[in-house]
Amino acid sequence: MAGFKTRELALIARPIGLPKDSDIELRERILEEPGPGQLIVRNRYVSLDPAIRDWMSENKSYLPPIPLGDPVRSTSVGEVVASNSSRFAVGDRVWAGGGWAEYSTCHENSTFAVVSGAGLPLHNHLSVVGPNGMTAYYGLLKIGQPKPGETVLVSAAAGAVGSLVGQIAKIKGCRAVGLAGSEEKCRWLTEELGFDAAINYKTSGDLVAAIADACPDGVDIFFDNVGGDILDAALLNLAKYARICFCGRISGLNADEPVPGPWNMWQILAKCARIEGFLVSEYFNDFPNSVPEMAGWVKEGRIQFKEQIVDGLENTLPAFLTLFDGTNTGKLMVRVAD
Repeated sequence: MAGFKTRELALIARPIGLPKDSDIELRERILEEPGPGQLIVRNRYVSLDPAIRDWMSENKSYLPPIPLGDPVRSTSVGEVVASNSSRFAVGDRVWAGGGWAEYSTCHENSTFAVVSGAGLPLHNHLSVVGPNGMTAYYGLLKIGQPKPGETVLVSAAAGAVGSLVGQIAKIKGCRAVGLAGSEEKCRWLTEELGFDAAINYKTSGDLVAAIADACPDGVDIFFDNVGGDILDAALLNLAKYARICFCGRISGLNADEPVPGPWNMWQILAKCARIEGFLVSEYFNDFPNSVPEMAGWVKEGRIQFKEQIVDGLENTLPAFLTLFDGTNTGKLMVRVAD
């Protein structure tokens, strides 16, 4: 078998603050034939997520740092073009940790078949029925355990995960309140997605008071993608027996020094509340059971979502940076190949 020539974006320096061009190198190389249990995936789309910034650093995280010289780690979706695996054959559509590359060598143990029968386009398996969408699904339903009539507050509510959390909350009979960074995003949440209220945290002034006004009976479930000051404000608005779904900490990913707080963690005690972190990877093997339900909600019009698809591997880093200035809309990905 002839080798596959690939272009890839390799991490060559640990970023300080936001990643810059000198931290990433676009290079070409030939992939070796897959070893036992390995396969080569032609990546059609690669995912851009805030967590990638954490993996670029030497911070202790749920995945080890990206080794310098390796392609930047991310989820990709595509098809198998070469296989030395008993689980996957050439032509299978899969999603895996392919990274920022045209072709990737992946191991069968970290590769998953695109759920057949979902009836949605391939790129949706990086968004609404991919790791992002299913993060919202499992995080809210398994960790938050919503009950009809409860109030669900969501940070980064206009993002790829948060926007779905609020809609699932509505499907489950809850009241949904979103935190977002612009009036346009807030209008999208309430006018199109069905959120009951939305708060522009950049212009709200006293955020504790703004949350109290939007959630007069307290917050039963806080689905947090941000951390920092927003988490602190939410803590002072918890209802008794509240649940906090700890999904992300966008606010601290580009910090050059330790971020203080949250200061108000004592509210966990005062309100007999629970905070629980979770990783969607814990549920990967259950996707065939849950993706059809999520896809069904999409096809019924009960779930709406946005995707922002950028063309060309060479445009990956500029697109990635929009995750941190609030200018991206919906699930961000790069189309590597048609």
